[in-house]
Amino acid sequence: MDMSKPDRSMTRAHLIGGGIASLAAAAILIRDGDLPGQNITIYEELRRLGGSLDGSGDAEHGYVVRGGRMIESKYLCTYDLFDSIPTLDKKQTVTQEIFEWNRVMQTRSKSRLVRGRHKIDAPEFGLAERHILALEKLAMEPEALLGATSISDHFGDDFFQTNFWLMWCTTFAFQPWHSAAEFRRYLLRFTHMVQGFNELQGIMRTVYNQYDSLVLPLRRWLEERGVVFRMDCQVTDLGLSDDQDETVVYAIRCLRDGVADEIAVGPDDLVIATLGSMTEASSMGTMGEAPKMLGRRDGGAWALWEKVAKWRPELGSPAAFAGHVDESRWVSFTATMKDPLLFRKIMEFTGNVPGEGGLVTFADSAWLMSVVLPHQPHFIGQPEDVQVLWGYGLAVDKPGDFVKKPMADCSGRELMTELLGQFGFVDQAEAILQNSICLPCMMPFITSQFLRRKHGDRPAIRPEGYRNLAIVGQFCEQPDDVVFTVEYSVRSAMTAVYTLLDLKKEPPAVYKGQYDPRHLFAAFRALHDMA
Repeated sequence: MDMSKPDRSMTRAHLIGGGIASLAAAAILIRDGDLPGQNITIYEELRRLGGSLDGSGDAEHGYVVRGGRMIESKYLCTYDLFDSIPTLDKKQTVTQEIFEWNRVMQTRSKSRLVRGRHKIDAPEFGLAERHILALEKLAMEPEALLGATSISDHFGDDFFQTNFWLMWCTTFAFQPWHSAAEFRRYLLRFTHMVQGFNELQGIMRTVYNQYDSLVLPLRRWLEERGVVFRMDCQVTDLGLSDDQDETVVYAIRCLRDGVADEIAVGPDDLVIATLGSMTEASSMGTMGEAPKMLGRRDGGAWALWEKVAKWRPELGSPAAFAGHVDESRWVSFTATMKDPLLFRKIMEFTGNVPGEGGLVTFADSAWLMSVVLPHQPHFIGQPEDVQVLWGYGLAVDKPGDFVKKPMADCSGRELMTELLGQFGFVDQAEAILQNSICLPCMMPFITSQFLRRKHGDRPAIRPEGYRNLAIVGQFCEQPDDVVFTVEYSVRSAMTAVYTLLDLKKEPPAVYKGQYDPRHLFAAFRALHDMA
């Protein structure tokens, strides 16, 4: 036994939520905190781990990915974590696999935007000098002075017609009414990627969808170390006691298979909770039916946060994120095709092979529709004669250009019909539709983390005065990083573990390319459309 290390054999960790933040926290507790795996329990209300990093289905019934998070080379926490996790074949680490794969499959879009059924190779940003000055002013403005202002509070209407905005908003899923503070964080965080952004250069992919490539290897690593997974277990409340100057979690209240239960938490045990969820209350449609519109009562993530924060403002304000569904929802769709006709036509149209091009956005689309052809196979076990594509739209309440209905009300067949119309493949539509399964997904809270907010709406990872509680995921506060990323969740997990265990470690620092003159100069030239 290493006598220099504290004895954690009796310490137990309770991780609420089965998304990437909890999975990462479990791995870091074991790897860096020397906590025995069998002392860690993950509570998940669904029957599937991974949270928003999902991937499911089969060739017969159709594959589904609700969405995919962008990754890039400066996600230092993510790569630090997965450098300890072997791939499923155990030939290398997941991090090694990602970097090797992206040396082979480098993103370089030849049709980032489509106008009038014509692709635009390396579109100019089209920014006027006043737009660039407004971007620079926003980037230099202290976040505290922005308050709860929106992006549209800082830019005129013509800014939202530029190619720069069309590419930015569809890459990251921003809307004009979203938080100016979040937009500013993205401008700073990705300064090093502005050059080449019109071709999506620098964006990296996993070999398969992120569930197969990230979640499955991580879950197996945790299982091999004895981590306990309690599925179908919805945490409904935390028992909190205020003792002098400390607040302690002493119980976890939950529904296990629909039966109420209470789990005791010892004073030296740890609770790491994911509060809120951007994919909570997601609803799937079919080829013949549109997905239903659900709300925050159709799941446990928002209800838990509302319960624990009701009389405790230091635990944040869930209403700031869950109370504006009309500003945070959009629809994605996954199409499974048993005939290569559509893939072949899209490759001919775009000039990119699957996996190389990234998002193709139809700039004239009423739905602001985008689609991506990932490298095939996109799922482990996907048959060679089956192809999968993914797409989404940001303007779900407007009638389509070819299907005169709001996107939110459309079936899979109607979404595919609109997509084929945007590409100009109407003549082949029936042949393509006969061999396709398109499954739409309505996500009411998918961009809720971008909504206008004020200081304190997101709780600190370690709320002041709490002895054994940490908050992780997309709705905790990390001042230098950006939400809607795997990196944000993994960074929160590292911070939670290191501070709860009082380790003399810190997560890798956020990369700040905005302080590198080379990146600033390159961004300046790109914003001015200088070759």
